[in-house]
Amino acid sequence: LPTYLFINWFISVHQRLSFQLLWKQAQMFPLFPALGEMESHMFECVNQAAVHEELEDETRRLCDVRPFLPVLKLVTRNCGRAERLLDSKIGVLIGKGLHELDAINDQEVKDFRSKMFRISEERMQQVQMMTCTEWLQACFSPQLEPAASAIISDGVSDRPTDLKVTIHFDQSQVRPGISYIRSCLQAKESPHLTLVHTRTIQAMFDKEISAIGSQVQTCVWDVSSPFKIVLVKGSKVNAEESAKVQVRAGLFHGTELLCKPSVSSESNFRSDHTWKDSTLEFDISVCDLPRMTRLCFAIYAVMDKVKKQKSTKNSIKLLDCIRYHYPIAWVNTMVFDYKGQLKTGDIILHCWSSFPDELEEMLNPIGTIQTNPYTENATALHIHFPEYLSHPIIFPPFDKILEKAAEIARASDCFHIELKEIMERDPLSQLCENEKDLIWTLRYDCRENFPQSLPKLLLSVKWSKHEDMAQLQVLLQIWPKLSPRDALELLDFNYPDQYVREYAVGCLRDISDEELLQYLLQLVQVLRYEPYYDCALTHFLIERAHGNRVIGHFLFWHLRSEIHMPAVSVQFALILEAYCRGSIPHIEVLKKQVEALSKLKSVNELIKLGTIKNARSKTKEAMLTKEAMMTCLRQSGYSETLSDLHSPLNPSIQLSGINVERCRYMDSKMKPLWIVYNNKLLGGDTLGIIFKNGDDLRQDMLTLQILRLMDLLWKEANLDLRVVPYGCLATGDRAGLIEVVSSAETIANIQLTSSNVAAAAAFNKDALLNWLKERNSGDALERAIEEFTLSCAGYCVATYVLGIGDRHSDNIMVRSTGQLFHIDFGHILGNFKSKFGIKRERVPFILTHDFIHVIQQGKTGYTEKFCNFRQNCEDAYLILRKNGNLFITLFALMLTAGLPELTSVKDIQYLKDSLALGKSDDEALKQFRQKFDEALRESWTTKVNWMAHNVAKDNRS
Repeated sequence: LPTYLFINWFISVHQRLSFQLLWKQAQMFPLFPALGEMESHMFECVNQAAVHEELEDETRRLCDVRPFLPVLKLVTRNCGRAERLLDSKIGVLIGKGLHELDAINDQEVKDFRSKMFRISEERMQQVQMMTCTEWLQACFSPQLEPAASAIISDGVSDRPTDLKVTIHFDQSQVRPGISYIRSCLQAKESPHLTLVHTRTIQAMFDKEISAIGSQVQTCVWDVSSPFKIVLVKGSKVNAEESAKVQVRAGLFHGTELLCKPSVSSESNFRSDHTWKDSTLEFDISVCDLPRMTRLCFAIYAVMDKVKKQKSTKNSIKLLDCIRYHYPIAWVNTMVFDYKGQLKTGDIILHCWSSFPDELEEMLNPIGTIQTNPYTENATALHIHFPEYLSHPIIFPPFDKILEKAAEIARASDCFHIELKEIMERDPLSQLCENEKDLIWTLRYDCRENFPQSLPKLLLSVKWSKHEDMAQLQVLLQIWPKLSPRDALELLDFNYPDQYVREYAVGCLRDISDEELLQYLLQLVQVLRYEPYYDCALTHFLIERAHGNRVIGHFLFWHLRSEIHMPAVSVQFALILEAYCRGSIPHIEVLKKQVEALSKLKSVNELIKLGTIKNARSKTKEAMLTKEAMMTCLRQSGYSETLSDLHSPLNPSIQLSGINVERCRYMDSKMKPLWIVYNNKLLGGDTLGIIFKNGDDLRQDMLTLQILRLMDLLWKEANLDLRVVPYGCLATGDRAGLIEVVSSAETIANIQLTSSNVAAAAAFNKDALLNWLKERNSGDALERAIEEFTLSCAGYCVATYVLGIGDRHSDNIMVRSTGQLFHIDFGHILGNFKSKFGIKRERVPFILTHDFIHVIQQGKTGYTEKFCNFRQNCEDAYLILRKNGNLFITLFALMLTAGLPELTSVKDIQYLKDSLALGKSDDEALKQFRQKFDEALRESWTTKVNWMAHNVAKDNRS
């Protein structure tokens, strides 16, 4: 009660809400007079959705309300009872409480509801002013016959006659119209009218409209949607109780598989099976389906079985879990029916017992398309063919096919074929003058058929002719908007025109905050191409930074890290000032980060100074500098500045206090600091950050950005390769931060801990697998090996495509959970290091015997696991290849950044060659497979190089 008293009341859940009963109970409790009038109160509860719900309607039962807790609260109404009651009734009627709509913080919802409320209120005011006749006229509007041209007569004396009308209340045929009445009068018969409900008329109307609509047909060539089906249910599936059931579906034309088969999720029900992701979508458009396409299904069981391995004196007996696939049934059906119409609706397919043993052979395209007639015991697969349009889709008759062929022949003249070939080239391809002339001549064809070719059209404009320039400006106004990824290329130095760049920025306005962050590094760099401070790109970046604090954070650091460069010093300072004036609350946050980095730089310089003075005695040096570092970090001026700040690497992480005892510096030339933070927001876990002073991190930052993009593209294609693109941020002149990946160790350290001799460590193929076994057991080990396999595939492909060099056992790491990842990207785009005139990298990517040993779970020979690994590599490569132009664009936009290994288009040529752009998919895949086999052959050579690295690291000869 509002008086803070509780009433314990035992009632049935089927009882209806009742204020009267409550009020009688409340009278027996203290402070009852303070409650006031009964009508000014209402019930409230916490419902099953864990939100407060007001219960105005007393006709509802408790079992309908279903409060989350057995507590009803009496609250005071803040508006009239009638209004509350109306809201409650509408909420119950539509199945969604209006309080939920009130809670939606969306202006569009609010505006729409406000507008509808106003219209409804005006309408109710009009109803209140009506007379009974007007109300009847409005609610039951009669269908009046238009005025007749002549007075109705009896047809003999032409005098008006009395009319007798008989009304039936049955469903006899309707014969409306004044002509019928006239004919009855002339025949001296009484008209018989039938009283018909308006629903009957509506049904007749719908039937006629559907009959008209059934004559409308669409040619299958006009449907560009991907072909898909829905798995409704599988019944009488003869599988073991412990098995999981999957369905594989393939589209065949004869024995040719038209696209990759689609596989359902796993179902673990007993006899009747449903699948979580019930829609199976195929990588083929409806328009590309041949007339004789058949849809083939295979139902099979998936079971995990434990396989024992033999134990030896030096090894532990292991239990491997292997997945087996057992065929259950198969069935085929045609995609088009006998009339050539694409099938729609539900269909139950009774299956045949399956006989192939291998998963790839389960689909039986040469089998019958008839279903099993013995339906009583047969496995049944209930599927649904969706409707792509509201009317039938047909395969065109032969005469239409001939017309289409003639149309294609007429359109595909030599000029258009040549234009298509030019448009499909990569951005690095040079255009000759004849090709530029052709593009300009066919510029309207480009707009219609190749809108993404705008960069090539712009390169074909004769900017020295104002007539061409004027025509181009007009054409830009009607050019379709490009996707943000395609529009990025227009910000390159090759496209300096103001209106072109404004068009590009206009295309970027639709980009999400997440995608904008993905390309922010390049967008800051292309500010260098802007000749004036006041430009569309500057306005866009400041506007988005003001609207999103994370974008503002990284825009600040990308600009500030290059403020020392004379060429951009003034421009970047002006943009930083503009951002800060519009984000005053952010100033103190950023200021704290700048001060903390300054303190870390001081600590780093102190350590460097100490190591120089104590260069003679390494042990003494380590002791003195370590002690000096810890003493410095404990000083109040340092500890306060370095505590309670937002991480520059990730502004959503709050760095609380430094764990001084665990901080150290690393044994490399620039003495990077390894700073460990206690982080109360991460459940007490520590968080590590490496501060580098004296190393240019911008190339690492670019490489990791591209790795993030690769990871995104793979995931968009449903391929998660468990990439670890850790944080890296340049914060100043040859200074920056690197995220420490937790629970990870370098391959070198893993190998060295397993052997006392550095030279032999690299050849111990069991070291890595044993290291994973020590940290994982049972199912966890299986998952760790799977993580290792996926991540190894991702980094093999990424390092090959990007030409990442200087790969050795100290810059490849593995997490205890199995994820492999690379670090230190100082050499990219094929700029491999050499020693004594010999290139260290003799293979396109690192794939050593110990990696293969883990992938194959310690088995010899090429197992199914290794085949899956190889397939993942090929799939990942083809996905990157499809997005090759985007990678080229991103690197091209960085050409003026001053990175040591990215100074001209020639450096990006490596990327074009590794992705085999300009070649067919088959040629590209063949090239990749050759490189893969080369890596396998040279894996022991790589081991020798790693051995030499370990020896050098330990100062042994």
